[in-house]
Amino acid sequence: MKRLLLATTIAAVTALTTVACAGTAEQTTTPSTSAESATGDAVTDAPGPTGVPDGMGSGAADGVFPRTVGHFGGSTEIPAEPKKIVVIATGQLDAALTLGVVPTGVAYGDGAALVPDYISFSFPQYTDQLSQVVDVGNRQSVDIEAIAAIEPDLILANKTGSEDIYPTLSTIAPTVLTEGTGVNWKQDFLLLADALGRTEQAQTFNDTFVSDAAALGNSVAGSSGTPTVSFVRFTADRARVFGVPSFAGYIAWDAGLARPESQQFDKTSQDFSEEEIQLANADWVFVSSQDAGADSSAASYTTNPLWTGMSAATENHIVRVDDDPWYLNAGPTAATIVLDGLKSALQS
Repeated sequence: MKRLLLATTIAAVTALTTVACAGTAEQTTTPSTSAESATGDAVTDAPGPTGVPDGMGSGAADGVFPRTVGHFGGSTEIPAEPKKIVVIATGQLDAALTLGVVPTGVAYGDGAALVPDYISFSFPQYTDQLSQVVDVGNRQSVDIEAIAAIEPDLILANKTGSEDIYPTLSTIAPTVLTEGTGVNWKQDFLLLADALGRTEQAQTFNDTFVSDAAALGNSVAGSSGTPTVSFVRFTADRARVFGVPSFAGYIAWDAGLARPESQQFDKTSQDFSEEEIQLANADWVFVSSQDAGADSSAASYTTNPLWTGMSAATENHIVRVDDDPWYLNAGPTAATIVLDGLKSALQS
């Protein structure tokens, strides 16, 4: 029977001609709940959802199974507390570990390690278990055979990256789709936690996070308001600024931090040319580089006189940050790292 199931699932995935790219914090799509366009420092509406959408989740108390979870792919019954879990989407390894659950199978992102360094650093208590996680392939093209061989109790993925293969994944194990993209991190964390039977733990985390972020904003507010913060990411051939409805942008919004007018647009990120470097400027600039080689965009931009002449540069207010938690992995522990980075810079 298992051989038949495996053959069926492999055939199904082979029939798919396209697999959507896994949703990440760096996507340039407009989120479903987006920020209201603004010309001042404040945005009146939250950039992203704070809770699970109506009609989704299970409504069951923590630890109660079976439970039926409504999600972005439909409705899934989870008969018992899952022990063998596969996570496919960006940030879901982070989210599961934050809840004290170590997945059995993990997918990786382009140019990223199976277990990112920030994960290893943040969860030293799981070092041995993380060294044994099963590689189930690239998030953009997962290894269905490897997933099936695990015989998982639960598969977690994002709609943005895995909607096309959701029917195939569901023949292997109960599968729950979160929405994806960084601005939806709180909602997706709660939905993932519901599938694991740990909603209250996730809600407590979110509540504490919002409180800590607000405390940061209050601590740095002055007579002229809070400092402006800018979020910049370089890849090999691109330079982007991130808007309010992005992972880091939502965290800054929670803290009540101001954004430069150039970054108050209603999408996750926006490319900028070397002639437009001033768009990256703010009181503080938080920048990551996926590729810092001599021929990379980071090397070209950051040696440009327009960059070195920015007020943030002349005041030594450009902060280099880790690409993985700030711009790639939209999970709760990554959010904590971003908030801690903001605190370290702004409260110094």
